Amino acid sequence: MGTPESDGTQIEVVRVFTDAAGRFGNPLGIARAGDVAGADHQALAARAGYSETVVVEDPVEHRARLRIYTPAVELPFAGHPTVGTAWWLAMRGHPVTVIDVPAGPVDVVANDGLTWIRARSEWTPKFTFHEFDDAQLLETLDPGDFTEGAHYAWMWADETHSRVRARMFAPALGVPEDEATGAAAIALTAKLQRGLRITQGQGSHLFTEWDSDGWARLGGRVVADHPVLI
Repeated sequence: MGTPESDGTQIEVVRVFTDAAGRFGNPLGIARAGDVAGADHQALAARAGYSETVVVEDPVEHRARLRIYTPAVELPFAGHPTVGTAWWLAMRGHPVTVIDVPAGPVDVVANDGLTWIRARSEWTPKFTFHEFDDAQLLETLDPGDFTEGAHYAWMWADETHSRVRARMFAPALGVPEDEATGAAAIALTAKLQRGLRITQGQGSHLFTEWDSDGWARLGGRVVADHPVLI
């Protein structure tokens, strides 16, 4: 990650998809559009080093516009950035009901401590799915095993109760391993056409609901982390 001497740009940080105790979760960098006007957003995301960094415009009538960057590419949609930004805006006193990303409008709702979004499965990056039936084998996967593409390794922890254990590796996006991947959760939900309770990475929790006709809901808990200067 960059140092405070690089250019002094402050990035807010939240952790998305924590467990019930606020542990784990995927860090998200958030930059206000006005603070980075004229800056190279992709270079900013690369310096920040998070799996995604977003640039968000000030909301207008409960609607905000968002751009999403991994360290390597801009994405038309991603799950943990939209969930995290929706929560962050609400905590700042600017709750939104829609976040506009390049892929389309993402509906937002907060319910029982979770922030939920609704998005279409075809907006997600293309993942190669690897289903496992051996938990030990899943845990021993190494990011170095994946040299291209985006790969979602998963298994049923409890199929009856729709509980999934997962890991995600995306060298094509500049993310060797992701702690919690909302877009992949949406893609798997569409593939299985059922709601899921997913534990990913070190212990992050993601919740999904299958709607219909390509739509799915994604929810999780978010907590504030320390802002950084890059």
